[in-house]
Amino acid sequence: MTGTAAVPATSTDDERVPLRRWLAVVAMAVATFALVTVESLPVGLLPFVGEDLHVSEGTAGLMVTVPGLVAAVTAPLLPVVIGRLDRRIALVGLVALMVLANALSALAPGFAVLLGSRFLVGISIGGFWALAAGVAVRLVPERLVPRAVSVVFGGATAANVLGVPAGTLIAGLADWRTAFAVAGALGLLVLAALLLLLPALPAQQAVRLRALPQQLRHPVVRAGVLATFLLVGGHFAAFTFVSPILQDVSGIGEGAIGPLLLGFGAAGILGNFLAGAAAERNVRATILTVGAVLTAVLAVFPLAGRTPLGGTLLLLAWGLAFGGVPVGVQTWILKAAPDSAEAATALNTSVYNLAIALGALFGAVVATNLSLNGVLTTGALFTLLTSLALWSARRS
Repeated sequence: MTGTAAVPATSTDDERVPLRRWLAVVAMAVATFALVTVESLPVGLLPFVGEDLHVSEGTAGLMVTVPGLVAAVTAPLLPVVIGRLDRRIALVGLVALMVLANALSALAPGFAVLLGSRFLVGISIGGFWALAAGVAVRLVPERLVPRAVSVVFGGATAANVLGVPAGTLIAGLADWRTAFAVAGALGLLVLAALLLLLPALPAQQAVRLRALPQQLRHPVVRAGVLATFLLVGGHFAAFTFVSPILQDVSGIGEGAIGPLLLGFGAAGILGNFLAGAAAERNVRATILTVGAVLTAVLAVFPLAGRTPLGGTLLLLAWGLAFGGVPVGVQTWILKAAPDSAEAATALNTSVYNLAIALGALFGAVVATNLSLNGVLTTGALFTLLTSLALWSARRS
């Protein structure tokens, strides 16, 4: 098989999956790692960017909000715009755009240009995520889809282990511009891997714009999308300000933030694979458990996280819980709409990124006008509502 051999619409090989297919799945995981790293990179760079470009941390938080809003619009529209374009070509083009955006970020003379580069990041992220899960489904037989999805989303979770913390460490050792430059270099490696390993992926069918809102007529899809919004929005309302939270609430020194975020991400990877295994048995119970733990952590952090030890333990529990969110909600969506995976995934991706943007924006408002403890409480209120969304699906 060459690098451009077409993938059939449905794999029927239940006995053996060629190594090249699994390597393609791994390449997709590395791509998601790179994209989530780039999307979340400013979380660890807010103090550095704010000081260098003379903006407040709340204003610097727009580096998270802008790509989230753009991705929320791009995710449902890009599959419609590209029509029957080979998905391999589309994915490569989106990663190339991410590389360009990081080059602009590293060279930005001011905050306005930096925000413009983050706009391009939003296009790349929204488009890639809208296509990624559908591609993973096509690379392996149906019985191995949950495993392939866990691997691909494991790349996103791994970004919290090596991506954001590494960016924070690089910014501390060099500067924030170097962190963006390194992320761009990683993007070049991802480009090479996708070109080498991904087979041709001709569109199975063109996605029509009307197919996207139609997904919301399905009560289970609707509940899954709402759960995505609540869990991700609540998480990012607080996590966008995790560095000042650890410093001001828990009394942890600035130099320890990077290593602690590595621990957060390591717990997230564990949570991703634990949730992936649990979701194969009972996806509803998995998401409810993840939501309950995430709510508990955010709710008690203002009280139990007031010491370095307490803050560290709660941060690890936070990572473990949120690590199960992406694979849990995506498995829910794929099981609910197996015949329209690309349209349902595009819709969920849009909501996911909208939740990142609005969560970060709402968190910035609360942090500016109330307190960091208020940010944690806000996040807990969001995630607490998840059980209501899933309960509505049970009654439908």
